Amino acid sequence: MNNPNHYVAIMAGGIGSRFWPQSRVGYPKQFLDILNTGKSLIQWTFERYAAFIPKENIYVVTAAEYSHICEEQLPDIPKENIIAEPSRKNTAPCVAYITFKLKQQNPNASLIVAPSDHMIMDTDTFRNISLKALNFVDQNNAFVTLGIQPTYPNTGYGYIQFDQQNDAGDGIFKVKTFTEKPSLEIAKSFLESGDFLWNGGIFIWKAADVVEAFEKYDTDTFELFDAEKENLNTPNEKEAIDRIYPLCKNVAIDVAIMEKAQNVYVIPSSFGWSDLGTWTSAYDNLEKDALGNAVASDNTIIIDATKCMISAPSDKLLVLQGLDDFVVIDTKDALMICKKEKEQAIKEYVAEVKRTKGDKYL
Repeated sequence: MNNPNHYVAIMAGGIGSRFWPQSRVGYPKQFLDILNTGKSLIQWTFERYAAFIPKENIYVVTAAEYSHICEEQLPDIPKENIIAEPSRKNTAPCVAYITFKLKQQNPNASLIVAPSDHMIMDTDTFRNISLKALNFVDQNNAFVTLGIQPTYPNTGYGYIQFDQQNDAGDGIFKVKTFTEKPSLEIAKSFLESGDFLWNGGIFIWKAADVVEAFEKYDTDTFELFDAEKENLNTPNEKEAIDRIYPLCKNVAIDVAIMEKAQNVYVIPSSFGWSDLGTWTSAYDNLEKDALGNAVASDNTIIIDATKCMISAPSDKLLVLQGLDDFVVIDTKDALMICKKEKEQAIKEYVAEVKRTKGDKYL
């Protein structure tokens, strides 16, 4: 039976610029069917958690302009559980908002805070690990993160170093350090050491413990939300949040709390995880044809092309010949063709589009 004290907050406010031109400011990647599965990334995320968390305990924290999209795509979530941020201020204010809100509502609340745009293939293992983490924080003043067992020296992920000699029981280890995106040489040394994991950005904790941590490590954010806490879960909530957010620092929860706290633990995990941060990560998660092409389209003809990532509308015929190791993304009003190895520059390409064409194609 689902535990009524267990909650999930799905963070869904990003603009997904690395998935341009399919992801746009007005309709970003979490609401798109990137892998041509019939469901958007946020719909997959909701279903994953609804398997073991009561639907009425699942919240979405998103930008105000995306609230209506969340309502359309997630009809099983109560409308009042779609929390609108008036501006983007990174993840620390987002976490403060939902944890203060839930603590006022249920002092015994424990919650998972998770991104909306991850793919997880082994949902049974994911559920078991998530429940293990929730049960651990129920009984301990602890912050748990799920560390992904690395399979290669990725330089685009953060890393978590854990103390293999400090097992809190059942495969839950004390965290030693967090490291942001390393160089290739450092990433290789991390893999060789065996005590580093990818930071999946999924956090599990008691709401009351996080509020205490804000008071200790991020006093400014704590004071802003603490002053308005009586207005949360009331008709005055929106006005209160509108007062708070312009004063909030733009800071990640990792920096505000996780890197400073002494009670951080990690569960080394393998459940077929991808953060789908780039078109290449989408390529890695799609089936390939005999020439190594990944095609997220139902109306594409490929001739002598190899190892390409291809996404195109099904109502438009795409014929591709002679390309090797390219990303080809077609939409109704924009086409991008670039080498996979240059994919990290997509944000620069988007900036150039904005400079020369304005906001029309963003």
